[in-house]
Amino acid sequence: MTVALIDSGIGLLPTAGWLRWLAPSVDLLLLLDPDGMPWGSKSAQFITERLLAAGEIAVERGAQALVVPCNTATVTAIDALRESFEPGIPVIGTVPAIKPAASAGAPIAVWATVRTTESEYQQRLVAEHADGVPVFPVACPGLAEAVDCGDRVAIVRAVAAAVEQTPRACSSVVLGCTHYPLVADQIMLSLPDATTLYDSAEAVARQTLRRLDVPPGPSQGPGRVNVVVSGRAGVLPPAAQCFPVGRALMTAAAMPLEFLTPATSVRRLTRETLLQE
Repeated sequence: MTVALIDSGIGLLPTAGWLRWLAPSVDLLLLLDPDGMPWGSKSAQFITERLLAAGEIAVERGAQALVVPCNTATVTAIDALRESFEPGIPVIGTVPAIKPAASAGAPIAVWATVRTTESEYQQRLVAEHADGVPVFPVACPGLAEAVDCGDRVAIVRAVAAAVEQTPRACSSVVLGCTHYPLVADQIMLSLPDATTLYDSAEAVARQTLRRLDVPPGPSQGPGRVNVVVSGRAGVLPPAAQCFPVGRALMTAAAMPLEFLTPATSVRRLTRETLLQE
């Protein structure tokens, strides 16, 4: 069983990590696009073409499911990908975890890229799932790019700028970009105590396994991890080494749960637990 994950950069790491932890025997095919990144600043046509091309490569290499662990690509081109590959190949997209965050009934902030923040798709999610809960969109220019480079100074600067835009009344923050969970520790330490983070990585991984009818848990393991960079066989970029989940995937090692960042309302991190880890 091979699952392909498609993103321009290392935002696919959290979802790949959850797949690795939930189903260690599944082979992972990671398709990145360093030649075309960042997708967020590109046209819809460009993103769609890159996504479709990566999908073709993935299927040629035996992928039985296509996962798009990228909010921007999902918002922009998931319909085109599904039209091309479903129903034969399941296509799983990623959307901000607004619904579970809003279920608490308190004001929430949604951190995302500028493109996702401005998209009609996110606005529709808020209208459909927030159910009257106050939602504050927070655009985070440069944060995804800083994570992709493993630039800690730029990460701290971008996180601080996002915190300044986040009302203190928001006890929940939705990480609306798949890069952001990689720096959840920095985000948590910058927000008020008892803030809850929500992201979609675990939910997307579990939905992928459901679509494939693969029960979570070890089978015959461990699966392989292969990487394609802009259509060529390659390896994960050096910045992946900055994050525990990236290091584990680079060596095809087992994925400890502690390497995975907070996911869809399942795990709540506090400053104290972060400092203990």
